[in-house]
Amino acid sequence: MTGTAPASPGSAAAASAAAASAATGPTRVVLADDQDLIRAGLRLVIDRAPGLTVVGEAANGHDAVRVAREARADVVLMDIRMPGLDGLAATRRIAADDSLAGVRVLILTTFEVDDYVFEALRSGASGFLGKGARPDALIDAIRTVARGDALLSPSATRGLIARFLRLHDSEPVRASQLLAALTDREREVTTLVADGMSNAEIARQLTLSPLTVKTHVNHAMTKLGARDRAQLVVLAYQTGLARAPRPRP
Repeated sequence: MTGTAPASPGSAAAASAAAASAATGPTRVVLADDQDLIRAGLRLVIDRAPGLTVVGEAANGHDAVRVAREARADVVLMDIRMPGLDGLAATRRIAADDSLAGVRVLILTTFEVDDYVFEALRSGASGFLGKGARPDALIDAIRTVARGDALLSPSATRGLIARFLRLHDSEPVRASQLLAALTDREREVTTLVADGMSNAEIARQLTLSPLTVKTHVNHAMTKLGARDRAQLVVLAYQTGLARAPRPRP
């Protein structure tokens, strides 16, 4: 008897991405890296993925900002060390430009937990990806930040927390002004987000549905003025809501 083999998870995800792309248009990606070979390799991987397309390249931060605007980018893959204007400064310019409010920056770095983690997230980046990541991880990362979510791996989150703890009292605490807007549940969820927990993990710990957790996270981001989940982590520490890593369940 003839039958149709079930689709693999990977092919199902690709089909879903292709369907979404057909409805809304592909996610537009700009590559910012000063090495031609790296940009060529990234373009090859990204252009083969359903629902993604590379619309521009830049070899320095100045060009990254310009190309992001001209090409109407959704996501910029940003290297940190570039000549002229580096990736951190370029990220700050993108985050501060109202005309680029929809652009998400995904930092590409050799060392995921280096000293740039804190500065890049505070500058407005939506997350980090190591340059040694597998192609499927790169594609997933682009789709994650394009949705407005943050890409913070456990190691990057731990690095961010450690950096904040080393700052001691050098960052201003604005708890009285900002945190007053949050409900008790939103504070609780935000603290768990700052611990590096996913929505699913938070849902299990608080006995909530993942959708309810996502709603609380979105409300907290709106009230605190966070662009995405990564910025929410930064604000959780800057306001004093999160002070030290909590024990994981």
